Amino acid sequence: MKIISTISLLFLLVLLAVGWMNPKPPKPHKTHPLAVSIPKGWPRPVYDLKKNPPTKEGFELGRKLFYDGQLSKDGSVSCGSCHQQFAAFSTYEHGLSHGYGNGQTTRNAPGLYNLIWSKDFMADGSVLHLKQQPLFPITAPNEMAETMENVVVKLKKDTSYERLFRRAYGRNTINTANITDALYQFMVMLVSANSKYDQVMRGVGKFILPEQLGYDIFKAKCATCHQEPLFTDFSFRNIGMPLDPFLSDYGRMKVTGRPVDSLKFRVPSLRNVALTAPYGHDGRFFSLMNLFEHYRKNMVVAPGTDSLLQHKIPLSNYEIGQLSAFLFTLTDSSFISNPAFAQPGKPISTQFNYQHLHP
Repeated sequence: MKIISTISLLFLLVLLAVGWMNPKPPKPHKTHPLAVSIPKGWPRPVYDLKKNPPTKEGFELGRKLFYDGQLSKDGSVSCGSCHQQFAAFSTYEHGLSHGYGNGQTTRNAPGLYNLIWSKDFMADGSVLHLKQQPLFPITAPNEMAETMENVVVKLKKDTSYERLFRRAYGRNTINTANITDALYQFMVMLVSANSKYDQVMRGVGKFILPEQLGYDIFKAKCATCHQEPLFTDFSFRNIGMPLDPFLSDYGRMKVTGRPVDSLKFRVPSLRNVALTAPYGHDGRFFSLMNLFEHYRKNMVVAPGTDSLLQHKIPLSNYEIGQLSAFLFTLTDSSFISNPAFAQPGKPISTQFNYQHLHP
């Protein structure tokens, strides 16, 4: 009996050893892919979404992170504080946003949409990938004022995040790379392409006369820089704005170091423009009427001013009225009220109006 027991024990040890040397491969981590809607006729996105496909689990984690104040030093500021959905993810009625310690940012918060068509970010193009973008506001002393190390520590203490990260990436995966990846997955889904303009382009809507006249004026006087369908050419241009002596922001020149790039800033998209006031890299234009007045009267034309603007943009009051009617058609109401993009567990706000189109 002892011999049989010894043999059985040896056999068991051999089996255990074989299992240890040839462990079973772990089951692949299962997620549910999300399709990004690319409108017909639009250019191909800058990012290859097949290499990093968004998933339901990654998107939901990214959405929670986007609205979570824990990403800031004192818990008071989230990405969603400055990028509000009802304002097309810009800051409503603030030229500059409020950051940590109630300090102010140094640039106007742009609307966040159609980001997968942009190869760089910030008004000066200083960020070269959408995944890198969140690192800058999180660590900026006047914005969220936090370090990624501290963010990771805080999230690891939060049991709800342990569950969400495990669903999205597997076990023991709360780290900077996955935080930025989840935020990326949320942001790539922010596609705005269902305005009245889009419906007209798809043949399921029709402009009224002022909108059509405004569209014709737009194509004649604005479309070179604000190219359809994204309503930007992603270039950097000097549009004759005098330097703000307090902010002392020289724009693209801060990145390239070239004097020729002084006071050049990215051409913004005009999509949802009725919702994203104030305008300009520093929010100096409170209304679209202020912008129209700038282009037709108040520009400082200098050698560095864009060649297309050396004679300003002649606009009559009549043309401004028709052009305003067209710009209304670029508002995507379904985008700003989409519950998928809203803060989890919070009612969707519809606090917006169109007063900024008028004097």
